[in-house]
Amino acid sequence: MTSPTEQRNPRTLAIDAVGTSEILHLVNNEDARVAGAVATVIPELTKAVDAAVEAIRGGGRVHYFGAGTSGRLAVLDAAELLPTFHVPDGLVVAHHAGGMEALLRAVENVEDSEDGGALDAAAVTAQDLVVGLAASGSTPYVAGALKAARAAGATTVLVTSNPDAPLAPLADIVVAADTGPEVIAGSTRLKAGSAQKMILNAFSTTLMIKLGRTWSNLMVDLVATNKKLRGRMLRILGEATGADETACETALAAADGELKPALVHLLTGAPIPAAQAALEAAHGRVATALAELGSATTPG
Repeated sequence: MTSPTEQRNPRTLAIDAVGTSEILHLVNNEDARVAGAVATVIPELTKAVDAAVEAIRGGGRVHYFGAGTSGRLAVLDAAELLPTFHVPDGLVVAHHAGGMEALLRAVENVEDSEDGGALDAAAVTAQDLVVGLAASGSTPYVAGALKAARAAGATTVLVTSNPDAPLAPLADIVVAADTGPEVIAGSTRLKAGSAQKMILNAFSTTLMIKLGRTWSNLMVDLVATNKKLRGRMLRILGEATGADETACETALAAADGELKPALVHLLTGAPIPAAQAALEAAHGRVATALAELGSATTPG
């Protein structure tokens, strides 16, 4: 059976015969359907997040596997976790069919290679969670990765836009956001890609929250890799504690630039070493460290 993403969209049959504004409205109207499709798969996505939390707490990792647009979105999601949440290198790993070269241009046949997917999944262990991304639900590279992951004993997830995905039997959890036919038939960089981006955003952000890498809706594990992010650190400290900029700068310097111990210090008055010890005992969760140090302060 042909994937819905490959079918012609009856709403856009005349897209090449209308004006620029109408084309844009047609694209936008189709885009508006994506959020609803993603909303329907939240129960399955919940299972995927909980499985990822269990995997990481058990010493495992999360692996993404994809080709083309799917692989590029996976690489983007994994790359952004370091500056946003200070995720240790290698905790969330993206594997893109064809490697770095294929990020910039199409590489012939790589997405059709099951062996390539299996080879890239060679480092997967039984403690890991593996997420395969395939808009059509049939990409051979992803099939090879999921089969290898299954053989290793890992938990497997498939993210697709095909409710009848051929790869579904290879996944313990299937997240199938049915985005329907694309504006341009088969161009999965459009609605299917948007759905994958939304699913990855929701998956990784929720995973980070569950692992204690936020406090309320603040990025308290932020890594200041540039001037903008250093300024954001100070704003977060000020918003969370009510302290002035000078006090925030002093606390951040005393904590060697780490936001969490500076935050706990400002909220509790505990010395930086005590704040660091409480955070270590709390596995990095700010709320738990505050409770341990006797603070009932909540973010405002």
